[in-house]
Amino acid sequence: MKYLTKMSYGKENRMNKIFQKDGKTVMLAIDHGYFMGPVTGMEEPIKATEKLLPHIDSLMLSPGILNSCVPTDFNGGIVLRSSGGSSITQPDITNEIMTLEALEAVKLNASAMALSFYVGTEFEKQTIEALTMAINDAAKLELPVLAVTAVGKALKDKKELRFLGLCSRMAAEFGADIVKTYYCDGFEKIVKSTPKPVVIAGGKKLDSNRDVFELVYSAMQAGAAGVDLGRNVWKNDDPEIMIKVINALVHKNLTADQAEEMFRDLKK
Repeated sequence: MKYLTKMSYGKENRMNKIFQKDGKTVMLAIDHGYFMGPVTGMEEPIKATEKLLPHIDSLMLSPGILNSCVPTDFNGGIVLRSSGGSSITQPDITNEIMTLEALEAVKLNASAMALSFYVGTEFEKQTIEALTMAINDAAKLELPVLAVTAVGKALKDKKELRFLGLCSRMAAEFGADIVKTYYCDGFEKIVKSTPKPVVIAGGKKLDSNRDVFELVYSAMQAGAAGVDLGRNVWKNDDPEIMIKVINALVHKNLTADQAEEMFRDLKK
């Protein structure tokens, strides 16, 4: 890792479960059900992830899905969703609290906890408090915390450099070990001003494979420590091929053109 943070053996070992020796990670997000229910493409997590697990470095998911849908011989990192509280039936999904204690995460052999915090919303203070409580709780057990710079519906500048830079730096200042945020123009400035590994979210399914490849390539070139993609993988018509190509984009520095060629060759 290129950061100066000094870690105990336990925390560094857990971080190394998430990130490969090149300091990068291909994380698969399947935690959408915690507020969206059975999302299209992830109705049956066991079937949906069976062929994807060999090609990822880590999983981001809820404790219940880990317990019931992931084989115990999966050797990658486990990043457990540890915040929640509102569903898509509510007018504001940002009304979240801490839902999982560090000790329970460790019992599940988690590599990290993941919490969202919502800057610029009515529940900013509440969700920041939940994040900091988790960081303090996790520190007792040398468990890393991934902070998700989530956004509410009311915010118009969801992918604006100044806003995402603010959120990412705040997460690092509070003591998060990993920051998850969106890619935007000027993303390299976020990486430089956030002294923790920054992974990018995929968000909603993009219009084409090329859009996904360009997103991943651009983020990696700008200094991202990896990706945490969900719907842009398991909603794809060929999710296994898609995750293989994304893995190559992250770890083998493929260009978007090379990624398209690789996808076509694997498709054949």
